[in-house]
Amino acid sequence: MSLLSSQARWLHGFILVLVVTVVFGALLAAGAAASSVYDFTLPSIDGDPTPLSTYNGKVALLVNVASRCGFTPQYTALEGLYEKYKDQGFVILGFPANNFGGQEPGTNAEIKTFCSTKYNVTFPIFSKVSVKGDDATPLYQFLTTTANPSLAGDVKWNFTKFLVDRKGNVVARFESPVKPDSPEVVGAIEKLLKQ
Repeated sequence: MSLLSSQARWLHGFILVLVVTVVFGALLAAGAAASSVYDFTLPSIDGDPTPLSTYNGKVALLVNVASRCGFTPQYTALEGLYEKYKDQGFVILGFPANNFGGQEPGTNAEIKTFCSTKYNVTFPIFSKVSVKGDDATPLYQFLTTTANPSLAGDVKWNFTKFLVDRKGNVVARFESPVKPDSPEVVGAIEKLLKQ
């Protein structure tokens, strides 16, 4: 009887390991199979799962944001861009991240309050993520490695901007010092909106 129960436990353990391996492999394959930013789902600032495919067909600017950074005043220009072009099919997606100097230490609720009261942000903000390192969210792993090899590389600081066409392809990257309302960024957005 003990031999049978020992074999049953072994078989149960083997099946459990097999199931976990298959499920984990499928999740890895799903991330590796991403061909567009619209293949990802992330939680909104309120924690609701939000498929980025919701924005399919729009030109999008993805920005890792922070509340206590020297570049934080870029929120004003970002909101201005959003207001100016949102009716033409443009959206800004903000991803709070605490990767640089601890400049986004707050909770999602605190970040939401800060963005709405200090900068009147109305564009979509997501829950706090990591944008670099081993714990980088799959979206940022995709943005910094395979989305567009000519634009690959770690995010260097807060307010790095990735410009995405209507099909979810990353077509441009603007580093932190490049202001959202600079001619370089505005020109690239307007060009995509005409396509």
